[in-house]
Amino acid sequence: MKKCLIVSNSFKTDAERLSKEISCFLTERKISVSVFDYNGKDAYNHKPLAVDFYGYDFVVTLGGDGTVLFAGRGCAPLNIPVFPVNLGEFGFLASVSKDEWKEELEKFLLGKSFISERNLVKCEVIRNGATVFSCSGLNDCVISSCPSSRLVNLRVAYNHALLGPFKANGIIVSTPTGSTAYSAAAGGPIVEPSIPALVLTPVSSFSLSARPLVFGKHGELVITVLDSRADVALDCDGQISFNLKKDDVIILGIPEFTARLVGSTQEKFYAALQSKLNWSGGPRA
Repeated sequence: MKKCLIVSNSFKTDAERLSKEISCFLTERKISVSVFDYNGKDAYNHKPLAVDFYGYDFVVTLGGDGTVLFAGRGCAPLNIPVFPVNLGEFGFLASVSKDEWKEELEKFLLGKSFISERNLVKCEVIRNGATVFSCSGLNDCVISSCPSSRLVNLRVAYNHALLGPFKANGIIVSTPTGSTAYSAAAGGPIVEPSIPALVLTPVSSFSLSARPLVFGKHGELVITVLDSRADVALDCDGQISFNLKKDDVIILGIPEFTARLVGSTQEKFYAALQSKLNWSGGPRA
């Protein structure tokens, strides 16, 4: 390990202090450190953030799960591990607490850390026979009407098998990592993160018979925009957006590369479910 990038969320109170502490810690170990100030603002305004992850041996994120999503998308194709220090609320992805970073980082540098391999969802938009947009999401890709209260008609197929038309406010295609996020809020199942899969969850479907579906890693979902009385958009991880048109075809699948998250053990995942979703088992759960 010779080169590290710290992605520091400037909205988090402890980020600047921890960035300096971690920089000193790594510099003492002859590791070159660069810092990228991430504010999330440009991402949520759907503007590209200028950062190149190429050439780094690992990336440290200081923030919440949104910061990990940003770094994870960029690092996954390059096979760069992400060391996620949690300064946010949920911590499903940012699993290293700010009080244990030194111990956990030392373990990682010694090659003793568990690294969780998470599949992403890749999407490609075909318009008039040409690719006009492509992206990958660590959490999900969402096709929805704008405003979200309007219905959109979508035709959905999997491996050339027609699943039928869906009339809904939208459709979420999530990874197991994203199954605890928007998909879960829309009634989708929670999937163990190590399983390579995609989850299709309709959002406020016009038909009560529409149910979430889970697909394996071999195959593609093909979603066609039939019509809508409102604008339709595609969002990846809630951070990258693309406006869709009638007859656009969205092809979604699982890419060969994975996101590598340091310290995101199975035990921490289920502990997060218990604490964040109040799985206490009692009558007031």
